[in-house]
Amino acid sequence: MQLNDLRDNAGARKKRMCVGRGIGCGKGKTCGRGVKGQKARTGVSIKGFEGGQMPLIRRMPKRGFNNIFAKDYSEVNLGVLQAAIDAGRIDAKQPITSASLIASGVAPKAQDGVRILGKGDLKAKLDLTVAGASKSAVAAIEKVGGKITLTAKVKEKKEKKAA
Repeated sequence: MQLNDLRDNAGARKKRMCVGRGIGCGKGKTCGRGVKGQKARTGVSIKGFEGGQMPLIRRMPKRGFNNIFAKDYSEVNLGVLQAAIDAGRIDAKQPITSASLIASGVAPKAQDGVRILGKGDLKAKLDLTVAGASKSAVAAIEKVGGKITLTAKVKEKKEKKAA
């Protein structure tokens, strides 16, 4: 094989269509766009136009909203926390913070903090300081003799008055 024998694979490069160069090229005069009108011009944007009828996108009902004040926590289950302690990535005798959970790779990334969830079994006695925790997680940690401190303010739900 020599340098002058090198070629692209068949179909690797597609030749650009030559338009507007007379009837001999097959795409002369109107360049395959038909005759006059909006669609013969450049910059046409009538994809959602349905001939004056109410477009489908506007007929569909709107639902829900995005809460711009919602917190986005990194979630860690108790089972994952116990597995990290068993593997030696976390020292159960030291106080555990959100930063140490992220540094050890247990929590995915620092968002608005770390929230502990109650899935899985916990055997080690821990001293945790995190942004949030579920009721089942708090109960499981306190059951084995551990302590949990929440840094995020928790809003208390108001009790409904009996009518």
